[in-house]
Amino acid sequence: MTKSTSTLPSTTSQSVVGAGQRIYSPARQQLRETAPKLMQLTDDVLFGYMWERPQLSKRDRSLITCTALVALGMTDQMASHFPRALMNGVTKEELIEMITHMAFYAGWPNAVTAALKAGELQAA
Repeated sequence: MTKSTSTLPSTTSQSVVGAGQRIYSPARQQLRETAPKLMQLTDDVLFGYMWERPQLSKRDRSLITCTALVALGMTDQMASHFPRALMNGVTKEELIEMITHMAFYAGWPNAVTAALKAGELQAA
């Protein structure tokens, strides 16, 4: 079964992040130039649709997203999602506690790397 994208908001002219805030970065612009369809799907489906669903708060979506990034060792994405989680209501203490908790599920090296990334962002 194919879902029509006509029900999805169209935001392809700007980069969108949950909470209705738009983020512009060189990386997003490079992705837009390199893989425009991927960027369109990121804007329209991921941030324009999934992040706007009412079943989870943006705070909860941020904590879940950050947890997945820690588990997968995606440090580049942590740099944007950790601050976004703080803006969406996750506390610094909760973020660090999630990283500590994930050490036992995602591996010590992933947790240490994530904790160092969180520390870099806090120091900035």
